Amino acid sequence: MSEHISEEHSGNSNTPQQPPKQSPLAGMSQSQTFIFGIIAGIMVLCTIGFFILLNMTMSSDDGSDATGNNDSVSAGQVTPTNVAPTAPEKITISPIDEKIEYIRGNKKAKITLVEFSDLDCPFCGRFHPTVQQIVDTYPDDVRWVYRHFPLTSLHPNAQKKANAVECAAEQGKFWEMTDIFFDNQGGPATDEALATIAKQAGVGNIAKFTTCVNDQKYATKIAANATDAQNAGGQGTPYSIILGPNGETIPINGAQPFEAVQAAVESLL
Repeated sequence: MSEHISEEHSGNSNTPQQPPKQSPLAGMSQSQTFIFGIIAGIMVLCTIGFFILLNMTMSSDDGSDATGNNDSVSAGQVTPTNVAPTAPEKITISPIDEKIEYIRGNKKAKITLVEFSDLDCPFCGRFHPTVQQIVDTYPDDVRWVYRHFPLTSLHPNAQKKANAVECAAEQGKFWEMTDIFFDNQGGPATDEALATIAKQAGVGNIAKFTTCVNDQKYATKIAANATDAQNAGGQGTPYSIILGPNGETIPINGAQPFEAVQAAVESLL
C-alpha cells in the first residue's frame, strides 16, 4: 500500500524536475502500434454492437404488435389483442336469435363465436377460413354467428355488399354468397357484378335479388349490427366475441391465428 503526497511548488522552485512519463505505445514499433489500433477499434465496435443488440432485444420483448391485424374505424389504429376472459366489465351484445341469425355449426352448441365483419376487409378475408376451421374442429361445441360491421370510410362498397348477402339469404344463399365475396374481395358492387356473384352462389330469382339490393332493404339491420359491435367494444374488423356456457365473454380483436382462437375455445370447454 502506498501513500501519495501532494506538494505545491512555485515557478522558481529548485525541486528537481521529474522526467516526463512515457506513453505505453512509446516502446512499440510502427507495425505493433498499427495492430494495437486495429484491436482497439474492433473492441469499440463490439461494444457499440452489444448495446444496439441489447436495445433491439428489449424493444422486441415489450409485447407490442407493429404489424396490425385488423381494419380500424380510425385509419392506422391497431386494436390490442386480447384473448382472455374479460374482467371485471362484462361485454354485452344483442341476444342470439336462432330463427334469424346466420349460423354455421351446431345451432345448439354450448360455445358461440359471434363475428362482426366487413366483406371488403382484407383481414376479415384472412380470418374467414380460420373461423371455419374452428367450427370444423369443434363441430358439436362451437357455432359461428355472422353479423355485419361495414367500415364504409375504408370500403365504400361494403354496405351494399352486406345488403346483397342479406338479399341472397331470402333465397337461402347467405353463406354461399358470403364465401364468394371473401374469396374475391375488392370487386365492384354494380348491379351486374352483384348479379353475377348471386348466380354463382345459386340465387335463383335475380330480378328479385337486384330489387332487394337497390331498395337497401336491410340497411336498418346492418346499422343495428354495427352499433352492436361498437357498443361491445369493437373498433375495427374483424371483431369477434366468444360466448361461453356460463356467461363468459372473450373478445378476439383482428385476424388472430387458429391457435389463438383455439386456445380461447379450449378454455371454455
